[in-house]
Amino acid sequence: MGDEVRIVYRKYDGALHWNMTMKWLGEDQYGAWTGAGANNTSRRGDGPMMTFEHPQVMMFPRGAWWTASFNAAPARIEIYCDVTTPVSWPTPHEVTMVDLDLDVCRTRDGQIVVLDEDEFAEHQVRYGYPADVIAESVRAAAWLQGALADSIEPFATVYRDYLALLADAVG
Repeated sequence: MGDEVRIVYRKYDGALHWNMTMKWLGEDQYGAWTGAGANNTSRRGDGPMMTFEHPQVMMFPRGAWWTASFNAAPARIEIYCDVTTPVSWPTPHEVTMVDLDLDVCRTRDGQIVVLDEDEFAEHQVRYGYPADVIAESVRAAAWLQGALADSIEPFATVYRDYLALLADAVG
């Protein structure tokens, strides 16, 4: 595993949202990959640290309106995608994006779930999301639903290689 990467999700008003540090795993045609072993921590804003029981890798695609987290078994949620603005890399050791509320998940048993549609509707008003941001968010959520249901890469097998790489590195 490589250098540490700080991962910073913000809300549309710039407020700090989810943030954590992971290790650089590599980059491929799908995007940049980071990972953390079992008992990795994350923080919502400046709130208390939360511990995630299972190893996890994250992928940050280039130019897409989403990011993805892939959780090692036996985590109930296999893949968790956040609809976001396209990621920005202010430095090689930090990736940042704006969380646009909608989340699309695939459970370990294959069920596809869309989360936080109510929060997305509320924040359109509170933060004044522009029409193009709303349209891109809806488009990304719909694409993610289909890609997760159909196991289109990187949601089929590619992420398993990075989970294996992570397991070998922390092994």
